[in-house]
Amino acid sequence: MSIPHLFRCPISLDIFTDPVTLCTGQTYDRPCIERWLAAGHRTCPVTMQPLGDATVLVPNRTLRHLIERWLSTDQHHLPEPAATAVATEEAESDAEEPSLGALKRCLQQTDAAGADKVRVGALRKVMTLASESDVGRACMLQLGFLPVLLQLVFHAPSPMPSKCHTEVEELALQCTLSLMPSSAASPQLGCLNMLKNEASLASFVRLLERGRSRTKAGLGRLLETIATAAETRELALVVAASPRVWQALVPLLQHDGPAPDARASEAAVRAVAAICAMEPARGRAIHHGAVGALFKHLSWASAKNGGAVSSALAAVEAMAASEAGRRAVLRSPGAMQALVRHVFMMSSSNDGSEHAVAALLAVCRESRAARSEAVGAGVVTQLLLLLQSQCGARANAKARALLKLLKSM
Repeated sequence: MSIPHLFRCPISLDIFTDPVTLCTGQTYDRPCIERWLAAGHRTCPVTMQPLGDATVLVPNRTLRHLIERWLSTDQHHLPEPAATAVATEEAESDAEEPSLGALKRCLQQTDAAGADKVRVGALRKVMTLASESDVGRACMLQLGFLPVLLQLVFHAPSPMPSKCHTEVEELALQCTLSLMPSSAASPQLGCLNMLKNEASLASFVRLLERGRSRTKAGLGRLLETIATAAETRELALVVAASPRVWQALVPLLQHDGPAPDARASEAAVRAVAAICAMEPARGRAIHHGAVGALFKHLSWASAKNGGAVSSALAAVEAMAASEAGRRAVLRSPGAMQALVRHVFMMSSSNDGSEHAVAALLAVCRESRAARSEAVGAGVVTQLLLLLQSQCGARANAKARALLKLLKSM
């Protein structure tokens, strides 16, 4: 695929996704120049002119419009996928047309006879292109593939879904995840707000309840993105307010099964941790039993040296900030012992230790019984081991605060 020189960011050399211009007149892709500035640089990467305090990024709408016009034509072609990527029969379908525009049209076909078969072929090409070409991925994002893919995933259920129909849903979800912008600030993530629609959210829940393990893991990743993206803050609160979402999500947290099920459980834990980072959502999580389910996840994750331990502890810490959350921790069998065990673990990250100490500190401050239980579980020894290790400053400060609290007993 030959991309005009002016359509490439001078930092990444990839096609612009969100062109912005500095005071020097040079245009860069927003994620690239933001990383440059965040690293402490105060010069223009191309001209090396000092920027001083003039680091305002002005959207280059003209260039963006030109790129969109170029992408919307059929004059640029897809890189040839591997010969094994598409079956012979699919090679005869419309999905074989060598333009991105044609590929998008295949995905947008109405429910005519054989439409799902054509979509499967097109989706496999999207997956191949997204995995083999960063440029192709950026082009598909610019061409608006993401909203089209989301419509294929979240739609009204078919009265008699065929195997091919289910394959379309699963492939479309994997394509969605492969095209998802990595930056939580990306405006392109706004297309996820289609899940505010009641029917689309119902479809999300249906897949979370009945989908295969890989689908459930993908939906967990999608929920995590929704909870962290700037464009979907309101949607995240809508999702967190849905009892059906929690009824489908909470059982995944505690699932102890084969590897695919474990991946779905880990994705669900990370999603819950991201949701609980929003204070208004924590009450719903507590109400629907997330605290107890997270401790069940910790019990099998620790035994198998797997799972999403740090994220589970982060979610528990967030919920323990409220009285209802602290009560839920105290009601959960083995919760205090689990937290003490994760204060210092050779295989655990410093982040996990910090979250465990912070949760213990929140619970022990409010309950003498909790302090006694923690001491009985060996928390003092664990805290001393943590302080002797190379833990971070925040974990160190919290560990010292907890030791001081326990000494006052």
